[in-house]
Amino acid sequence: METLYYYLPALEGVRDFMELGGQVLVLIAILTLVMWALIFERIFFFRARYPGMVRKALGIWEGRPERDSWHAHRVREELISVVGQSLDQNLALLKTCVALCPLMGLLGTVTGMISVFEVMALHGSGNPRSMAAGVSMATVPTMAGMVAALSGLAMSAWLDQKAFRERELLAEHMTMDH
Repeated sequence: METLYYYLPALEGVRDFMELGGQVLVLIAILTLVMWALIFERIFFFRARYPGMVRKALGIWEGRPERDSWHAHRVREELISVVGQSLDQNLALLKTCVALCPLMGLLGTVTGMISVFEVMALHGSGNPRSMAAGVSMATVPTMAGMVAALSGLAMSAWLDQKAFRERELLAEHMTMDH
């Protein structure tokens, strides 16, 4: 129970930040969680499942009595393709999440500016405190969307490059000679 009190100020800070950014910030947070779940899934795949897939594909290839015929070339291409599809799984969805983060931030900018204009329409420009709340609702989601996109972009590029390198390595290991 004592550790709960230790985290309480941090949770209050997160709550205050979420209130400062408005409803769009909740959508950005959900999108960021989905994006990072996809990133961790790909990292887990490379560490846990991928080595077994490579061993199986190489075992099938090495078990072939001949590797020079047209049929052997097609088997090699199929093995590389099947492993390659597994390497690329969820990468397009991850890139889509990365692209959506700044767009969600822009949505927050628009909704925040709408609230500023509403305050100006109701109270005029003489109520700077009310206008400040709308301006923070406009800037905080933009910043959050950009930060989320940058973190996801770096990991997405790394995972994409890793998938490319692993596919090339597999193709090199599946030589055509005996």
